[in-house]
Amino acid sequence: MTKVYLKKGRDESVRRFHPWVFSGAVAQVAGSPAEGDIVAVYSAEGEYLASGHWQIGSIAVRILSFDADPGSPSFWEDSIRAAFDARKAMGLTDSAKTDCYRLVHGEGDGLPGLIVDYYDGVCVLQAHSVGMFRAKNQICEALKAVYGDALKAVYDKSSGTAPFKAGLELVDGYLWQAPGFEAGEQAVLENGHKFLVNWTEGQKTGFFLDQRENRALVERYARGRNVLNLFCYTGGFSVYALGGGAVHVDSVDSSAKAMAMVDRNIALNGFGPGQHTSFCADAIEHLAAVEDGKYDLIIVDPPAFAKHRGALKNALRAYQRLNARAIEKVAPGGFIFTFSCSQVVDKEAFALAVFSAAASTGRRVRIIDRLNQPADHAVNIYHPEGEYLKGLLLYVE
Repeated sequence: MTKVYLKKGRDESVRRFHPWVFSGAVAQVAGSPAEGDIVAVYSAEGEYLASGHWQIGSIAVRILSFDADPGSPSFWEDSIRAAFDARKAMGLTDSAKTDCYRLVHGEGDGLPGLIVDYYDGVCVLQAHSVGMFRAKNQICEALKAVYGDALKAVYDKSSGTAPFKAGLELVDGYLWQAPGFEAGEQAVLENGHKFLVNWTEGQKTGFFLDQRENRALVERYARGRNVLNLFCYTGGFSVYALGGGAVHVDSVDSSAKAMAMVDRNIALNGFGPGQHTSFCADAIEHLAAVEDGKYDLIIVDPPAFAKHRGALKNALRAYQRLNARAIEKVAPGGFIFTFSCSQVVDKEAFALAVFSAAASTGRRVRIIDRLNQPADHAVNIYHPEGEYLKGLLLYVE
């Protein structure tokens, strides 16, 4: 195994169990590792520290283990089983009301560069590193061992997430299917609500599982209210709002394909056309044209405005403008659920953008709750960067 030696004094973060080794901390590489190979990390004094995937870029090593051998035959099964046991402890693996959840959340589960979402027997994986992409068949075998007969299929959807490298066949497809499995979209349950998921054509792995608990909170506040769901994707918040007794829900997204799925999800849950209206439109333009006070609950859940630090300033301005418009439009005594999924926008910066938005409107605004990602999107305590979803529940007078 290739040995990676760190510069003197640059091993503190590894000793604190941070899962990344940055290229600037590397003093010497004893060997010629290919990207994705497992390498061992040593201090300048030659003390073993960790092992992980070698990669080319600002992050030189994504650490898989600080003690066990990632190359051992049982490593992948042990790691996947540990993630499964954590979800079992959360009450997700045997719930009668929920049969979809995130099984592996990268660094949060000690597997940097790997995402695995579970949809009623189908595991959809996304590799975000060359090392994880090269290990996908081992991961598939580990999933089969952990789930046993409950597993129906394993689908690899890494073409849009794995780094493009010569020699990597970045083509999505099934790694394994149980006899009799019928490929295609599938209906899943989340807190008793039904949703159609299409992992081959949908965004991410097919559904935004990270908003499960926040959708349930919308359900609590929706009774008797007129609701506007902006950037609705396939209508998760809309279904929950109707389930909570909303008078009417309007859903807005610029994707015609997503809006078609919204209508199907609304019907799948037994709600009629008189309770819901779909708008295939730019959400920001639609909000600008909305009559003041028409809605007394607005959900603002845009895609990431900043995917890298260079876009941070523009993203914060965009969050400020969008939230100012929502605060202007919502009826007195109304609620706004507002979110950012941009990892480079921290909680403090997002809250400041929303504060600035509120101040610009002159309205009295209260923070009722602070919102985040659910437990299955685990955050490694040694890797706080994994906390990416943040939100605020506002009450506007």
